[in-house]
Amino acid sequence: MSEKIMVHSRFIFCVMIISMFLLSLSSIFLLQFSSHSLIPRSALELILVNNASLYFMPNLKREQILLPPSGDSNFQSQKPRESDCHASDLSQKTTSVGQQMNMASHPTRPLLKVFMYDLPPEFHFGLLGWKGSVNQTWPEVDNPERIPRYPGGLNLQHSMEYWLTLDLLSSKVGQPCTAIRVQDSSQADVIFVPFFSSLSYNRHSKLNGQEKVSLNKRLQDRLVQFLMGRKEWKRSGGKDHLIVAHHPNSLLDARRRLGAAMLVLADFGRYPVELANIKKDIIAPYRHLVGTIPRAESASFEKRTTLVYFQGAIYRKDGGAIRQELYYLLKDENDVHFTFGSIGGNGINQASQGMALSKFCLNIAGDTPSSNRLFDAIVSHCVPVIISDEIELPFEDDLDYSDFSIIVHASDAMKKGYLLNLLRSIKRDEWNKMWERLKQITHHFEYQYPSQPGDAVNMIWQQVEHKISSIRFNLHRKNRYQRS
Repeated sequence: MSEKIMVHSRFIFCVMIISMFLLSLSSIFLLQFSSHSLIPRSALELILVNNASLYFMPNLKREQILLPPSGDSNFQSQKPRESDCHASDLSQKTTSVGQQMNMASHPTRPLLKVFMYDLPPEFHFGLLGWKGSVNQTWPEVDNPERIPRYPGGLNLQHSMEYWLTLDLLSSKVGQPCTAIRVQDSSQADVIFVPFFSSLSYNRHSKLNGQEKVSLNKRLQDRLVQFLMGRKEWKRSGGKDHLIVAHHPNSLLDARRRLGAAMLVLADFGRYPVELANIKKDIIAPYRHLVGTIPRAESASFEKRTTLVYFQGAIYRKDGGAIRQELYYLLKDENDVHFTFGSIGGNGINQASQGMALSKFCLNIAGDTPSSNRLFDAIVSHCVPVIISDEIELPFEDDLDYSDFSIIVHASDAMKKGYLLNLLRSIKRDEWNKMWERLKQITHHFEYQYPSQPGDAVNMIWQQVEHKISSIRFNLHRKNRYQRS
């Protein structure tokens, strides 16, 4: 009897050994041919890796991991997702700019669903001279040749509403996008008002002929009347509306009546704090006027023979009076270029060449705290020296400006010798770090059509998404109790 028990035990033991051997052999076989396996790949990886740092995938291509754009170390890489860019599934929003912007070759879920009013063309592309067919509100954006061109010169630096509108008109299922247009306002995260307010001010703020009221003012009055009658405005009091007023004098007549909306601005220089502030509004970069220097052609420290560069209007009012003071402090220095200049004649080309061969470029407060000169310096890879105590910088929650610029208090800059001593103390290695960082972040300040991941258009939508979360929170708190 005991012998039978022993034989039985040995048989069970042998079966167990053979089973374990076959199980191990089958696991290896399955891993070798995992591309045809019925077992999910994620399960295979889990079996083999179990939190190890390297896993074995023979005959299987690794999933491409998209690196941060231009080696941007502040952004996180993310594996591409195969979901379409459509408005029906925003349940998995990402709040990291790196996660959203790094998917250049794959469709992504949009951060924002945007409802855009179909305002008559006279509020937007009609201001560019565009005339569509009867009842046609928008130009055909699929054909770049049929898209009205925005005027150049100083007009172009305040053209944000143009690029944002084009981006919404061209947003489609299956394409990379940060914001997508929806037709049902109740499903939207934000309501976009497509009024080209800066262009309206630049071109139509003066009286023509027998006019008693300028076209710019008439358009603003009509816009206010339109918005106040909309259910979308009444629903939130305008708090979830987005209006671009980048020129400091744009929307001048209507801004108090529309101040509850999110405003896209250049700075807060001509706004009272209760009307515009960083808590609710967005600072957008100017559209630079000089050409972008390609990374491979960016001059090195040794080739940039000018230490400090400034060319522009010198005599300004208000906070810009510092320009005149600095001019007298710096104009006679051998390695400093500080002269009057404008965009007329060959001014833009001169500025482009001068910045491209300078180590530091001054960005000094003018009539308002900001100017496009900062962004001209960035795309020229000339380390910006910001002297403007009231300036607000675009995208500062994502970008650390101290990595690629020098920021100086106006009171310090006015001290004789202070500024030059500071800049001359910055040696080659320290300057190179800022120069390399400039080359990495330049694309965040590019306005273009079609927009590209991480460019200025997408970065603005990213900022809107940041603001709308807070606005939604406040609205929900306000609506806690039912109204009788």
